[in-house]
Amino acid sequence: MAILNIVMVEPEIAGNTGNVARTCAATGARLHLVKPLGFSVDDRHLKRAGLDYWHLLDITYYENLDDFFEKTKGGKYYYFSTKALHRHTDLVYEDNCYLLFGKETRGLPESLLLKNPDTTVRIPMIENARSLNLSNSVAIAAYEVLRQWDYPELLTHGELHRHKWGE
Repeated sequence: MAILNIVMVEPEIAGNTGNVARTCAATGARLHLVKPLGFSVDDRHLKRAGLDYWHLLDITYYENLDDFFEKTKGGKYYYFSTKALHRHTDLVYEDNCYLLFGKETRGLPESLLLKNPDTTVRIPMIENARSLNLSNSVAIAAYEVLRQWDYPELLTHGELHRHKWGE
């Protein structure tokens, strides 16, 4: 089974983290939260955004970035930033990779991006757009990786049910 890891570094907004948690639960991705967090994990906004999906979530917490890198040593890391030179669709993502996203107000530390230019990517936007919403960025990135992997273990089709409305 292919494993996708979503890493939120110092997220500040409970609703965004709740939405990301829901995306992770629905796709089977693992969620990694790097402290400090800008909210309590008991926050009602966090729970409301992904309320009926929490039982499907695989979540790990880290004290800081050093703790995260120490505990995931040997992982393949991809950094998402508006400052990147490469598009998110330009890379081939490895199994068990980690997609890192920074805090809403500042993104990932530039020192981290400078050390990893070949695996730092951006989602294309028009010139004057500052950034996408964090939870939207995570969903776009996660589904690009899953598309490349041919959506492992995800249902890829639905079923229409015929309804007789006004017939």
